[in-house]
Amino acid sequence: MYVDLSHPIEAGMPVFPDDPTVDQGDAASIEDDGYRVTNLHCGSHTGTHIDAPSHTEADGAVLDSMPIERFVFDARVVDCTGKSPREPIPAAELPEAGTEADYDLLLCRTDWDEYWGTDRYFDHPYLTPAAADHCRGAGWNVGLDTLNPDPTPTENAAESEPVGFQAHQTLLGNDLLIIENLTNISQLPPDRTITLYAFPLALAEADGAPIRAVADIVSTDN
Repeated sequence: MYVDLSHPIEAGMPVFPDDPTVDQGDAASIEDDGYRVTNLHCGSHTGTHIDAPSHTEADGAVLDSMPIERFVFDARVVDCTGKSPREPIPAAELPEAGTEADYDLLLCRTDWDEYWGTDRYFDHPYLTPAAADHCRGAGWNVGLDTLNPDPTPTENAAESEPVGFQAHQTLLGNDLLIIENLTNISQLPPDRTITLYAFPLALAEADGAPIRAVADIVSTDN
C-alpha cells in the first residue's frame, strides 16, 4: 500500500512569505488549439518539496549533484501532535539517537496539515535549535507536515523565538535534507520504519524542488 504525502500544486496555495506565489492559467485549450497546455509559475520551494544544502549554505550541494538513491529514505514517525501555535518541539520529545536506529529520515507528525490553506498554517510548531542539533548528531534527515522546521515570520511571532534559519543551517550545513509541507503523516504506522520516496523535479542547479512524496507501507510489513 502506498500513501501519498503530497499537497497538490495549485494557484493560491500557501507559500513561505515573499516566495513566488503559484499561478496557473491556460496556455492552450482544446477549444482554441485542439490540445490543452497549462502555464505554471512557481518557486523552487513550492508545496511539498525538498531542500538542498545550497538553500542556506553558500557552498552547499544542489539537488542534481546527488545520486537518485539519495531521495529514497528509511523513515520513522515521531508524534509531535497536540502542539499549540508556534510551540517549540524540544529535543527531549525526539527519539534517542543510537547505533540501533534503522532509519535515516525522522518524520515529525504535528497534524498541522489540517490547517493547510489557512492563516493558522503559518503559525506552526517548530524545532528548537537543540532539537535540530539532536537530529544532526543522529544523522537524520527531517520531514515535517509544516511549512518550515524554523518559526515562520508572522505578526504572532514572539521575541523569545529563534531568529533566522537555525534549524535549516544545522541540518543543511551538515548535508542532511529537509522535506517540508508533507501531509497524511497520520496515515503512516507509528511504530516501525517505512520506505519513503521523495524524488525531486529534475531542475538544474536546484536549491530545492517540489516532490511527489510517497510512503510504501506494504513492502516493510514482513
